Amino acid sequence: MTLYVYGLVAACFLGLGFVLQQDAASRAPTADVLSFRLLLDLVRVPRWLLGIGSMVVGQLTSAFALTQGDLSTIEPLLATNLLFAMLFARRLSSQRLGWSGWAGVVLLSGGVTAFIVAGRPEGTDRDAGPLRHWLIFGLLAGIAAVLVLVARRLELFKEPPLLATAAGALYGLQDALTRVSGGIYSSSGLGGLLTSWQPYTIVVLAVVGLVLVQSAFEGGPLRMSLPSLTASEPLAGIACGIGFLGDSIRLTPGALAGEVAGLVAVVVGVFILGRHPVLPTGKQPGAEEG
Repeated sequence: MTLYVYGLVAACFLGLGFVLQQDAASRAPTADVLSFRLLLDLVRVPRWLLGIGSMVVGQLTSAFALTQGDLSTIEPLLATNLLFAMLFARRLSSQRLGWSGWAGVVLLSGGVTAFIVAGRPEGTDRDAGPLRHWLIFGLLAGIAAVLVLVARRLELFKEPPLLATAAGALYGLQDALTRVSGGIYSSSGLGGLLTSWQPYTIVVLAVVGLVLVQSAFEGGPLRMSLPSLTASEPLAGIACGIGFLGDSIRLTPGALAGEVAGLVAVVVGVFILGRHPVLPTGKQPGAEEG
């Protein structure tokens, strides 16, 4: 039960952080999209710094949960950050949820519950070999790279969903490596962790993911990016957990049906909530650059 609490607390801070970051990034110059200059511009904005602080607290809390629990259990809980983003964004927009908003809430929360109850994910000691490890890692990193390349060929206001999906894939990898790093620290201490490649890769993934997310937030309304980010991160994390971290889920026909239905409900709920007018808008096509 403690892990569930930590997962929901992390989701709360992540949701608040995303809302504050998007509000600040939407005012940044469009020329800074997919550039590290964007971070240099935003670091001078107090609201963005507050959003980053909230996101860091969320990531640290989720990191603790990931090192103590199973990736396939924690990742769906982190997807509820969109519920908290809706709550905080509602304070900015003064919009009512309405039937569509409540439908999204029920689908997202019910989907998470259905996946966990049906799959009963649990960790094992059967980690996959290096080949499978690098195959899944390379596949997710390659998908992220392809999405970014495709996005760069589109107009600015069409880029956010692709950039956010790419960032979600990288964040899923980051979550998986966070769990691996926790295991290294437990077995080999700080010295073993500092001589491993995983923590340094986590930093690289975090920085690249941050640039992608802020570029997505800058390019359009939050509803264009947050659904893709929220849906892709847990899917990538679950793929890593089952693919090479030894997580297992029930594979009976009834369990598989419940797991698929739960994941579909999560994705549909995320996109319903992501397009709700409660979420704030950013730059519109043709808007003047900062």
